[in-house]
Amino acid sequence: ERVRRPDTEITPADFEAQMQQLKERGTPVIPLQTLLAWKRGAQDIPANAAVITFDDGWKSQYEIAWPILKKYGYPFTVFIYTDYVKGGPKSGGESITWEQLAEMRDAGVDIQGHTVSHHDLTKRVVSPQFPTHEAWLWNELHGSRELLEQKLAIKVNALAAPYGRYNAQVQQVAKEAGYDAIFTVYGQKIGFGSPNNALGRYMIEANKPKIFATAIDFGKAAAGAPAAVAEYSAQSVAAEPRDRATIRERQPVIRLHTDALGGIDPATLTMRVSGLGTVTGHYDAASKTFSFTPPRPLAPGTTTVIVTANSAKGTQQVRWSFTVAPAPESAPAPSASPSAPSNPTQPKETQP
Repeated sequence: ERVRRPDTEITPADFEAQMQQLKERGTPVIPLQTLLAWKRGAQDIPANAAVITFDDGWKSQYEIAWPILKKYGYPFTVFIYTDYVKGGPKSGGESITWEQLAEMRDAGVDIQGHTVSHHDLTKRVVSPQFPTHEAWLWNELHGSRELLEQKLAIKVNALAAPYGRYNAQVQQVAKEAGYDAIFTVYGQKIGFGSPNNALGRYMIEANKPKIFATAIDFGKAAAGAPAAVAEYSAQSVAAEPRDRATIRERQPVIRLHTDALGGIDPATLTMRVSGLGTVTGHYDAASKTFSFTPPRPLAPGTTTVIVTANSAKGTQQVRWSFTVAPAPESAPAPSASPSAPSNPTQPKETQP
């Protein structure tokens, strides 16, 4: 109720008023993981979607913010630095507890990484425990992720860089540590082409209402979005592999026959494949097909493909999914017949 640090604090009343503004404007609030799935090309999101995140792990996020967000039905993410959780070396009376985090996890709240100590990752640190900066940085990124996953049995794939600061070394080590995305606090809209290792967020400051107004102003995004998208059924347009088919080929040719779309500009054809994002396809004018062959085997499970193109009538889109079956387990080697003579020169077959 009493704001001492307006750069990081806000009253409950003002926070709820901001959530009400999102509702009144009809701004969809989506989970952070949905945003990352869109960045992978796995699904679409509205042009004016918003993501809500909190950093550090203050108990007020559990006691005050969460009830307000439940009232509006808004998903959100908390980025936790592990030393601050209750019982940690940097914890205090305002710290969230592991039990509270587990309760939030069970209710569907997304919990992600914010390092171990909240130290600026771009500044060189050495200590008796970590004699090299590289060892310290690995612990800040991998160690914190590992602890969160062990304590809460979750998957941590996103990092909020403390103070929003990062450099090329931080980006590389974060990738090696298993993070799919790095979030900063440099206010900017996120587009499909925004680099995953430098995604902007607006840091909402209590005494700067214009920041929130800018964050929720999607005028340019809405103006740049297609006026309408004509979505074709994959059953009415020849797509390969067939929609809802199960295949065993791990690197199938993904192909769409575009003649049914009619009047498209081939130069505007784009293809997104889940797990790969936007890919470079090949258009064959003679057969009017747009195709792509994955450079590496697709992971078992569902693969979604989205192809879009522009025409005089607007944007045309075809979406379909197929399932890649798991590789069959290797059959055990047949045992030798008891009467068969042994061959000491024949190498023994081993099984993994």
